[in-house]
Amino acid sequence: MNIALDRDKPIPLARQIQAHLERLIRERLLTPGMKLPATRELARTLDVNRGTVAEAYEELVAAGWARAHVGQGTFVAERPEAPGTSLRPASDHAGHADPAPSAAAPLNWPALLSRSAQIIAAEDERARTLVNAAASNPVVISFAGGMPDSGLFPTEAFRRVLNQVIREEGASLLQYYPAGGYPPLRRYLSTYLLRFGLEARPEDILIVNGSQQGFDLIARTLVDAGDFVAIEQPTYPRALQVFRSFGAQLAAVPWDAAGPRVEVFERLLERHAAKLFYCQPNAHNPTGLTLAPETGRRLLEAAVRHQVPIVEDGFDGSLYYGARPAVPLKAADAHGVVIYIGTFSKILFPGLRLGWIVGPPPILERLQAAKQLADLHTSALIQAAVHRFCERRLLDRHAVRVAREYARRRALLLAALERRMPSEVTWTEPQGGFSLLLTLPPGLDGAEVLPAAIERGVAFTPGAPFFVDGGGGGTLRLSFSSVAAGRIDEGVKRLAETIKATRGRHRPRSRFEPAAVPVV
Repeated sequence: MNIALDRDKPIPLARQIQAHLERLIRERLLTPGMKLPATRELARTLDVNRGTVAEAYEELVAAGWARAHVGQGTFVAERPEAPGTSLRPASDHAGHADPAPSAAAPLNWPALLSRSAQIIAAEDERARTLVNAAASNPVVISFAGGMPDSGLFPTEAFRRVLNQVIREEGASLLQYYPAGGYPPLRRYLSTYLLRFGLEARPEDILIVNGSQQGFDLIARTLVDAGDFVAIEQPTYPRALQVFRSFGAQLAAVPWDAAGPRVEVFERLLERHAAKLFYCQPNAHNPTGLTLAPETGRRLLEAAVRHQVPIVEDGFDGSLYYGARPAVPLKAADAHGVVIYIGTFSKILFPGLRLGWIVGPPPILERLQAAKQLADLHTSALIQAAVHRFCERRLLDRHAVRVAREYARRRALLLAALERRMPSEVTWTEPQGGFSLLLTLPPGLDGAEVLPAAIERGVAFTPGAPFFVDGGGGGTLRLSFSSVAAGRIDEGVKRLAETIKATRGRHRPRSRFEPAAVPVV
């Protein structure tokens, strides 16, 4: 602990130490129960007599700021200052309190935020729910995650390859690196994507820090404030947030059973000069649905005709249930209108923050320039370790194992919903991904049902944040990937009981019917 002592001041050093510690405690930088440094240790650090520190500690104890235990030390008191009271302040040698520092007004940080930051702050505030509090409660069965199960992570295998690449390539990997990415990983991805029908040369691939950075770079490169961006509805909330933060006007294209409604998409492009169209063709979040091949063909035709890029948020093709999903839109892109974003977050480790963008050379060059400006490059060490992991076919073996387990959990969830939910409740049947969208009975709102659900020991994600136009209140997302198989039925039971108990208490509202959602 470093305390600036002014040895020229008339105030004794012990009083200066005491005043400094009082301020740290008052401002909660030293918290109740925290042990203060030993008197000998602090005296050595401050180059003062040990008795000086001991005197300061004694005054802290006398004033109620600290408590002393013989043989254990001195601790910050478990006594927060009550409103309207004040603990005895440190005084100078004449018995007078130290003068208070000048009362300068604190900097008004919220007023200094950019418009983009204000939009993000507002979105985050709306997104915060009781789910955050429930996440750390082991009693609550949470379907709110939407993430892979960390219990299935191949951490030991990854540790071994990470150690190996450090030994063999550490000197170069820990240096600054080209923005485009680790060449062997780009070559591997070129081959890996072929299994899903997507042809991309290594130079057509840009390595990024997860799909989230991909959205940001694309928006930064293509979108100006006031531009129209066409976006599927419902959709991934973080994509909404990124485009809004750049000042885009969002125009919704609703999903139906076959995917984004093409006729709505075409009408929208006739009315507005959209900068791009964002969609998740496979393993759609939150519904888990997959667009039909014919829908994909028509979307591409419309995009080519109106010269509008499609930003395709891809989900790993290894995680599907039942019939193999259609190839990515990028695989059928003969005119270079699709920018494809991929990631290892869902199939491997989200914490790696490793993804990629596949796009035509003119836009990929600009995206790479934007990335270099943002962070220079993605960790070459992580890229090399992931490449080694994949090259040894460890990813393939892991993908087979987790796909089997997630398919089991999905089946358990669907069976439990069928068995326990009231007849007015409907839901999508996911063909890929980690979640489904459930529609509540008329009159119920997901955000209003959530507190009662948490009281019964179950959590979910309300549906409204997935909607562009303020709709979706009567829906909620259930994610099954991170819920233990043995807890799924009990979680659905608690949710069904909550719905039955709260049904009819709210005014009726429309249910999620993708074909009926109005278009901006």
